[in-house]
Amino acid sequence: MSEQTLKFSLNHMVCPRLSAEQLIEAAKEMGLGAVELRNDVQANSITELDQAKAAGQRTRELEIEVLSINALYPFNIWNDERAAQAEKLAQLVDAAGGRGLVLCPLVDGDYNASEEEKHAGLKKALTALDSILGRYDLQGLVEPLGFPISSLRTKEKAVKAIQELGLEQRFGLVHDTFHHQGAGETAFYAEHTGLVHISGVEDPAISFDDMLDAHRLLVGDRDRLDNVGQIKELLAAGYSGYFSFEPFAEQVHGLKDPLGAVKESIDYIRQQLSA
Repeated sequence: MSEQTLKFSLNHMVCPRLSAEQLIEAAKEMGLGAVELRNDVQANSITELDQAKAAGQRTRELEIEVLSINALYPFNIWNDERAAQAEKLAQLVDAAGGRGLVLCPLVDGDYNASEEEKHAGLKKALTALDSILGRYDLQGLVEPLGFPISSLRTKEKAVKAIQELGLEQRFGLVHDTFHHQGAGETAFYAEHTGLVHISGVEDPAISFDDMLDAHRLLVGDRDRLDNVGQIKELLAAGYSGYFSFEPFAEQVHGLKDPLGAVKESIDYIRQQLSA
């Protein structure tokens, strides 16, 4: 496997205490080509145009790509508020020189819409987002969330809606290894995938239905999500984009050297793939 084939990125959730500029500089120092910025990392969030422009300037200086800003939530519950949020986020992605906006669905145990209503709501949101994202030539990156109470658990349902609308050029998938396993999904849809999020879960006492973001670590030899297997499958199916580290666990954020731990995870994954 060539070094070009396997490309890693830093999602800002790797180390939320870094500023966006520090994250970009860390990616450069690690020899990585891209970052994902976020709007949910407290003081280091990208929420205003001046912040986005500053981050974009630093990426141009260091030749680092901005894959996305993460995320519009809940994108599939479309209303005037969501439209305004989407417009602002699209402006921020554009100002940062980014190429995509991550779209996350509602996760709410009290949401009791029927499958038909969910599908209709999804198509309504995608149709509206096509217009907004199109003004900035951005890609929408739909990320099904595999939690049992998610309103869009599977990539299958996302792809169905995208294809019914004929919007394959505007929207791609985020294949998240955590959510892929959590949803019990077996299909990969590599040809529709625009970005991959990777993280590991090691606690043997947690069922896949009970996994939460707080359990998400870096990928190592005790990983229960079969990240290596998922990466192999995606590469074999022709995926050539980035694998972006997205650990949510405080256990990772609190490390003295989280970026050093990311390097170890990269080495582990490369070794496993070449074995």
